[in-house]
Amino acid sequence: MDYLDFDKTAAYKKLSDLASKGKAFDFGSLLNAERVQKNIVPMAAGLTYSWAAKAVDAPVLAGLQSLADEQELIGKYKALLNGETMNTGEKRKVLHHLLRGQLGKPVNHAGKDIGAFYRLELDRFSSFAEDVHRGKLRGTTGKAFTAAVQIGIGGSDLGPRALYLALEQWAASESKRHLRAAFISNVDPDDASQVAASVPLEETMFVLVSKSGTTQETLANELFVKDKLAKAGLDPSKHLVAVTSETSPLAHNPAYLDSFYIDDFIGGRYSSASAVGGVILSLAFGPDAFKDLLAGAHEADKQALEPDILKNPALLDALIGVWERNFLGYPYTAILPYSQALSRFPAHLQQLDMESNGKRVNRDGQPVAYSTGPVVFGEPGTNGQHSFYQLLHQGTDIIPLQFVGFIDSQREDDVAVDGSVSQTKLKANLAAQIVAFAKGKTDPDRNKEFLGGRPSSLICGKRLTPKALGALLAHFENKVMFQGFVWNLNSFDQEGVQLGKILTKKVLSGNSGDPALDAYSKMLGI
Repeated sequence: MDYLDFDKTAAYKKLSDLASKGKAFDFGSLLNAERVQKNIVPMAAGLTYSWAAKAVDAPVLAGLQSLADEQELIGKYKALLNGETMNTGEKRKVLHHLLRGQLGKPVNHAGKDIGAFYRLELDRFSSFAEDVHRGKLRGTTGKAFTAAVQIGIGGSDLGPRALYLALEQWAASESKRHLRAAFISNVDPDDASQVAASVPLEETMFVLVSKSGTTQETLANELFVKDKLAKAGLDPSKHLVAVTSETSPLAHNPAYLDSFYIDDFIGGRYSSASAVGGVILSLAFGPDAFKDLLAGAHEADKQALEPDILKNPALLDALIGVWERNFLGYPYTAILPYSQALSRFPAHLQQLDMESNGKRVNRDGQPVAYSTGPVVFGEPGTNGQHSFYQLLHQGTDIIPLQFVGFIDSQREDDVAVDGSVSQTKLKANLAAQIVAFAKGKTDPDRNKEFLGGRPSSLICGKRLTPKALGALLAHFENKVMFQGFVWNLNSFDQEGVQLGKILTKKVLSGNSGDPALDAYSKMLGI
């Protein structure tokens, strides 16, 4: 298998020749009912991907298919599934897909069946959650647990928090809610203090998540919580569980009720399908809900093996993103879910995308001569319409948009006002925004003119359920993976976060050796 820099491919030249036409794409005349009805791709778990409002036509699609074939994107995905070393920087396998089911060959490492290990951990924390729900496991005073708090940062927080919030109302409507969950991530003591004050400590289980067992912020917050528990007369060892690696200081440690394990083949931002997300979600909603999420993700992973880009929504989404980033020159992407349940999903996707493909060197460490990952941001609609949509509609930059919407709300609690219920108003706003961004509006008053030509996609589903959420999560993970393969990047390490950690330790040691660092430290009262 060849690993070529993007600009060395024949497809790169072919797509470059089409760029001027793409920039002049006439949404006003081309975006019609037939195009909307035709340009959709079925996704896993009953979702649909629509690319009708993208500046893409048949020649561009042919060029993108050629790019996918030339860069052997499906072959590289299969290599990843088969356990080849795809994280070249850290010389590791990349196995988050294996957490949700077998698609490649059985993966073994050092004589260990990794798939069997992941299944065992799933069974262990599922049984643990059931014991908590039945009251078999209780806190210091004998009271049943009613709350769970996850302590972690980065991938140990963003993904699990986003998924918990996404299913909270679904669980309430289905009577699936068991423990209320909260999250502590920031080393700012105000974060831990606020969360600790919001839960009944004697009825709360804390889930400490650190693969290495040495994450500075997470350990600081653990000590904060242990101090709170001790001052309340509670035994911390009866209120904490750990999610970590088998080689960390947290493993097999009597200071915790139990420890659940992941390994170095699961990157933080890809870890929500592991015990990192599974423990807290199983405690909150039950193991079956988490397993449904895994099933939706597995279905999406399987669909991502399709070589025809018009039958593979994650691959098509990835390639259209490359078209917009590299040939149309758009450096940003906005994630806009019209679902309050997905309020933190853009933050998770921001880390997923920017930490994976925010790279300037290829998988061999050589500088690339083309743009790579975009800047990703977003907020739920309709809130965003009343803040940053002004720039999206009338700013000087064209920013591609990714909308997500659902036909039904998670709960049936709604009210009719002015002839329609709130969910209908939400959907009407979403449809209106897609067309408004694409077609714009002429007006002799330039201040009221909308130039249009703002491209968008839409992922649509019936209702946000665990299975649909799993499919949505895997869609974006696979999109980012495919884009990394196109750009010949290592999408699975994150060396860009290391320098700040090193300098922080120097500041805390009291001997940084850098006058500027010392000056800033003094300014901050260190």
